[in-house]
Amino acid sequence: MDDREAPQPPLRNLPRSVAALLLGFILVVALSLGTDHLLQLTGVYPGWGRPVLDPRLNLLALSYRCAYSVLGSYVAAALAPRHPLRHGLLLGVVGLLFSLLGAAVAIQNHFGPAWYPLALAASALPCAWLGALLGRSRRP
Repeated sequence: MDDREAPQPPLRNLPRSVAALLLGFILVVALSLGTDHLLQLTGVYPGWGRPVLDPRLNLLALSYRCAYSVLGSYVAAALAPRHPLRHGLLLGVVGLLFSLLGAAVAIQNHFGPAWYPLALAASALPCAWLGALLGRSRRP
C-alpha cells in the first residue's frame, strides 16, 4: 500500500471508485466526440458516417484521442480513493476493449484504414499508464 493513502473501509470506497472511473470515461468520450464534431463543422473531417481516409487526419485523431486518454486516466487516478494506478489502468482496459470492438466493426465495414483503430487499441494501455502515473503524483 502506498504510504500516501489512508486506509478506508472497502464499501465506503466503492462509490468513489466508480465515480472516478465514470468521470474519467465520460471526459474521454465527451472530448473525443466534441473534437470530432468541431473538426467536422469546420470542414476538416468529412461528415458523420463518411470514412476518414487521409492518413494525416487519422494521425490527428489518434493524437488527440491519446491525449484525452492520458487525461481521463489522470482524472481517474487523481480521484481514486485508493490504488490510483489500478484505477487509471482499469480505465485503459475499458478503452482497450472499446477500441478492439471498434476495430472489428471498422475493419469489417471498411470505415477507413485498418491501422487507425488498431493503433487506438495499441495505445490504450500505455496512455492509461502515463495518465495514472501523473494522477498518482498529484495526490496529497
